[in-house]
Amino acid sequence: MTKRNWKGTTTTVVAILMGTSLLMNGQAYAASETSLTSTTTHKLDKQQKKHKNEQNLQQSIEASVEDQSNEQTEIQQFYQMVQDGTNNDLTANEESTTDQNGTDSSSTISDPSTEKDNRATNTSAPSSDIADQVISKGLKYKGVPYKYGSSKKTTRTFDCSSFTQRVFKEVGISLPRDSRQQSKVGKKVSKDQLQKGDLVFFRSYGSSSSRITHVAIYAGDNKLLHTYGKPGVTTTKFEGTSWEKRFELGRRVI
Repeated sequence: MTKRNWKGTTTTVVAILMGTSLLMNGQAYAASETSLTSTTTHKLDKQQKKHKNEQNLQQSIEASVEDQSNEQTEIQQFYQMVQDGTNNDLTANEESTTDQNGTDSSSTISDPSTEKDNRATNTSAPSSDIADQVISKGLKYKGVPYKYGSSKKTTRTFDCSSFTQRVFKEVGISLPRDSRQQSKVGKKVSKDQLQKGDLVFFRSYGSSSSRITHVAIYAGDNKLLHTYGKPGVTTTKFEGTSWEKRFELGRRVI
């Protein structure tokens, strides 16, 4: 069969029966079921392989998203906190910050005359009992908003170190005002040695610097009791989270 295209060029198309051959212009042409099957199978194999690769890629993406979901959530929560450079705590020069929301006169505390810069004042009660009291006192403030630079004279808002100072004060233990000073009192403990009631100190997320930017109370059972960002006073998991990655040291003041 002869076809003519728009350019005037003719093309000859010849149909060859399956299993036969044709000699044309000195060139032999043959058609076989095997060659057709081979060509068709090759095309199907390529399509199946492409589809399989697309499935593998999709599964890989989904697995990656799932693996990172918890950490992404924690990172987002962290960046709701006031960035430190200044991160979460007052420096010694900022201790005179006044509270914009007023003070709670029924729970105002004064500076103890016997407080020392590098030592916590303890009581004579058993340490386990005091630790339970610390957690109990802290939990009653659950939901109180976080506010950077909160006055130590109020319980209407807290930053991380004013919260720890307040809670320990209520069980008879005096702590310095900011987290960097608090990280120097008591006995240093490792992550594996943490007990209920210990102070836990953190550096900034992703930082190699050992500069303290946050403090929490270890509440036992892999839980931290602290305040930050949007949740305010809350409890969060410790091990297996970004908080564990930020861990700098623990301090036992009970």
